[in-house]
Order: sequence, then C-alpha cells, then structure tokens
Amino acid sequence: MSSLGQTQGSAVHDSEADIHNQENMLSRLRGAAKNLVENRENVNPKPGNRTVLGALENNQRRQPVLRAAKQVSGPQIIACKSEENGRTFGEKPSTKSSAFQIHVDEPDGASKKLSSQKATMDCSPLTLNPAVTRLRQPLATIDLPVEANFADSPMDMSVVEGEERQTNVNEVTDYAAEIHTHLREMEMKSKPKAGYMKKQPDITNSMRAILVDWLVEVGEEYKLQNETLYLAVNYIDRFLSSMSVMRGKLQLVGTAAMLLASKFEEIYPPEVAEFVYITDDTYTKKQVLRMEHLVLTVLSFDLAAPTINQFLTQYFLHQPVSSKVESLSMFLGELSLVDCDPFLKYLPSQTAAAAFILANHTLVGGSWSKALVEMSGYTLEDLMPCIQDLHQTYLGAAQHTQQAVREKYKTPKYHEVSLIEPPEKLTLN
Repeated sequence: MSSLGQTQGSAVHDSEADIHNQENMLSRLRGAAKNLVENRENVNPKPGNRTVLGALENNQRRQPVLRAAKQVSGPQIIACKSEENGRTFGEKPSTKSSAFQIHVDEPDGASKKLSSQKATMDCSPLTLNPAVTRLRQPLATIDLPVEANFADSPMDMSVVEGEERQTNVNEVTDYAAEIHTHLREMEMKSKPKAGYMKKQPDITNSMRAILVDWLVEVGEEYKLQNETLYLAVNYIDRFLSSMSVMRGKLQLVGTAAMLLASKFEEIYPPEVAEFVYITDDTYTKKQVLRMEHLVLTVLSFDLAAPTINQFLTQYFLHQPVSSKVESLSMFLGELSLVDCDPFLKYLPSQTAAAAFILANHTLVGGSWSKALVEMSGYTLEDLMPCIQDLHQTYLGAAQHTQQAVREKYKTPKYHEVSLIEPPEKLTLN
C-alpha cells in the first residue's frame, strides 16, 4: 500500500507540473499582448527585442481603477456602455474617432471614403472570468468495437480493422487537375488588394507584421494547423482591403480572424474566452464576437480561400522531395506572410512555387521540373520576380524584427530548417 501511494503521489505531482507549465505558456502570451498595450509608440523595436502586439494601441478605457477592481473577490459588476443613453457607468464619456471606415476604389484607382461605421464595442469587464483561466481539455476518445460489416457501406471509414487510413483529396488522380483549376480560379477571387496599406490612415506594415508574428505564437501555443494561420492572415488582408481600421482595433481584427480560421479548419478550435485571455483582456468576449460578425459580413461569408499551404501540398505530390525540403518550403511560405510588401502582389500559387524552387535549390540544387510547369502553368522565368523577392526575405530573416516564424522552424519537428544558411546567389536554370 505504501508503494501504491507513492506512485499515485508521483503521478499527481507530474500532472500538476504539466498544468503549471501550460499556465506559464499562457501567461507569457498574455504578457506579450499586455506589453503591446503599454508601449504604443515602440512599434519598430531593435532586432533581438521582439515587440508584441500590445504596442499597437493605447487603450484608454482600461484605467488603473478598473485593473484594481479585478482584485476584488466575490460577485463582480461589469461596466458596459448604455446603448440607450450613450453613457458608460464607471468612466467618463470620451470623444473618439470611428474605429472602422469603409473605403472603395474609384475607376481611376483613387480611394474615396463612402461612409463610417461606429464600433459599439466599449464593454469593459472589471474582472477576469474564472472560466477563462481554465485550461482547454481535449475531448476524450471513445473506442467503439467494430462489429458491423462495412463492406457495403457507402461511407469511407477512416479506421478499418484497427488500421488508420489517411486520405488526401489531392491524391485522387481523377480529379486532381480539376481541383487545381478550381483553386487557381478561387485564389483570384479571394486575393487581397496589394496596395491597401496606403489607404490605411492609422496602421502601417510594421504593425501588421507584429500582428502576424503574434498569431504565429498563438498558433503554436494552441497547436493549430498551419492552414489555420494562412487562412487567418488572408481574412485580415481582405478585411483591411475594404475597411480602414484604427490601430487600437487591429489586434481585435486579428483575434477575430484567427477565431474564424480555427472554426473553419480545426476539429477542436479554441473557445472565445481563450482568445480573450491571451489578449490580456484588452477586449471583451462581446467585442470579439461582434468583430467576428463584422469580418464575416465584409468577407461575404466566403472563408474557403486557397492558401500557399494548399498549393505546396499539390507541388509535393507532383514532384516528391525529401521531408527536409518540404519543411524549408513551408518555412519560406510562412516568412512571406509577415511582410505584405512585396508578397501581396503575388498569388498564393506563385509564392508557393517560389518557396518550393528556393528550398529545393538551397538543399539539393534542384529546380522546377517540366511536370510542374505543365501542371501549374508557370515557367521558371514567370516565377523569377517572386523567387528573387523571397530570396531577399530569406537572406534577411535572421535580422528581421519579428522572429516567431524562425523560432517555430528551429524545432526538430521541422528539421531545424530555419537554421540553414540561405544561398548568397541564385543560379537557377
């Protein structure tokens, strides 16, 4: 009995240690967002001191009095803006510019602000809901005995006789060409405007880079799919192509985009409360949900956007390469997400092809095969401008202010490809 008690005590101690480590990771993310709120002016930090998203805003509604109120125990009160009389209990009325403005292009390319839309999202919680700090637990797996004979079933069973069978839709040769053609058509419809940042009155490319860098960390913390990150960035760029956003709401746009991408792509997406938690309660749950609705409205509920990740998968199938080349291609693809200039002017299929060619050339000296030319319709000459831009980004990756992508691909899971030195010159043929 003494030995059994020691074993159980050890297991409990290990479990508590794991929970403590996860709480430390979440606290680090919240601290990153909190530092951004308190350092609005420090948008372009020195390399080596990574700036987190809080630097994008100076949220005046989070007064020290409200933070002190969080320490009060017992039943708490939430101060919300009264929509009937426009007055907020617990804070003085303030005059603020509209957080969002809709702008469209005239035929000559000039932008014209047609109307403004006030964001009625000034609901400030005085306390952190205890449910927010609860760690998300995955759903338990239910093992059911396979008793029936599924030979005549029209459904495709993923597990037959205890063996897991993965299906990749891109490997269905009968439809591969049609799938690729459809993705090429859809990427044109879901492409953001390349020069939208010039029309933004209050945000810059550096702020967007900080936002994407933070989303990379969020994706790693919650172990989200790479496709989720690509989709979230696509939603952000498409939203900013149509709406002028104040810097205080940029993180809210990114949070709502990541929430939508998680719901679209993940089996178990994080809850809304968790996104509120990692932003250090900068926004309320109500604000995140309202922004989610606004993003959906602006995007016309069209969330199925082709990404660099999808095209890379197709290229890998047509020209098999080593897993290390695949990881380096994925690393270069994610590097292109951080800087919208110059990569927004390229289609995802072009950037994916450039990443594939550059990774293949760096590791094995390979290039762009004839099979890929026929499948994609891109020749090496067509892709050279994108390849050169991506090569310059690769050369400067180690000195870039935002380092989340490099840190992600330093792990053994991705063969530590971010530590590979890029070639100084390109000799493609």
